[in-house]
Amino acid sequence: MAAVFEGRESASPYIDRVWRGHNLEEYRPICPAETRWNLLFLKKGTAVKVSVEGAATGSFIKPEPAETDFFVVQFPLGVYLSCLPAGHLVNSDAKLPDASLRSFYLHGSSWEMPTYENVEILIERMVNQGVLVRDPLVTDVMKGYKPAVSERTVRRRFLHATGMTPTAIYQINRARQAALLLERGTAVLDVVYETGYADQSHLTRSLRRFLGQTPTQLIQTPQPTYCPICSRQGLFVDLCYTCSAIGKKEFDFA
Repeated sequence: MAAVFEGRESASPYIDRVWRGHNLEEYRPICPAETRWNLLFLKKGTAVKVSVEGAATGSFIKPEPAETDFFVVQFPLGVYLSCLPAGHLVNSDAKLPDASLRSFYLHGSSWEMPTYENVEILIERMVNQGVLVRDPLVTDVMKGYKPAVSERTVRRRFLHATGMTPTAIYQINRARQAALLLERGTAVLDVVYETGYADQSHLTRSLRRFLGQTPTQLIQTPQPTYCPICSRQGLFVDLCYTCSAIGKKEFDFA
C-alpha cells in the first residue's frame, strides 16, 4: 500500500472538495489532466510546504515522497486567487513563503495554518479580504447558460479565472466522461458515439493525452482504487492527484 486517504465535501461555494492523506512510501502515480487548482499543505517531519498547484492540460507523473502528510483544498472552476493569475499556474505551481506548522504567507499577509476540519474559516477570511474571488460567468457557462456577451469575452474571462479556454475544459471533461463509461462496462464504440468522438482512434488519443492511458489500459486496470471522497471503487479518473489511493486512514495533519 503506497498511500492512504480520506476526503469530504464542503458547504462553502468556494471549495470543491477537501482531502488529506499520508504517503507510506515513495511512488510516482500517473495523474490525469485537471481543470481545477489546489492549495496544498505538505508536511514531512518538521518541514512544512504550502503551495498553489495550477490546472494541468495533460496527464503527468507526480513524484510523491515517502512518509509525508498532505492536506489539499480543491477549488471549483471560476474561483481564483486575485494575487496569482490562473494562467501563470497552468501546468505549474507556486510555493508560498515562510510556511510553518502555525502559519504561511500570501499576498502580503500571514495566514493561520488551517486544519482538515476548519479550512472553511481560512477560505472565508480570504474571500472577505479579496484574496479569493469568483467569476460568476464561468459558473454560469459551466451550468449551460448562455451569457449576454461575445464568445471572445467568454474566452477571455475563462482564461483569466481558470487559465484554460472553454474548449480545453470541455475536452478534458469529455475524456473523463468517456473513462467513466468504460468503467461501467460500456463498449468502446458506444463510448465513442455517446461522447462525440470521431472514431475509436480519436478516443484513444484523447484518453492517452488527458488521462495517460488507453481505453484498453483503463478497462484492464489491475489494481482497484477508491475515491477519497465517496470511497467508491473504480478507475483513477475521479481521483485527480489522489489517483493511486487504495485505502483510508484517519489522522491529524498537525
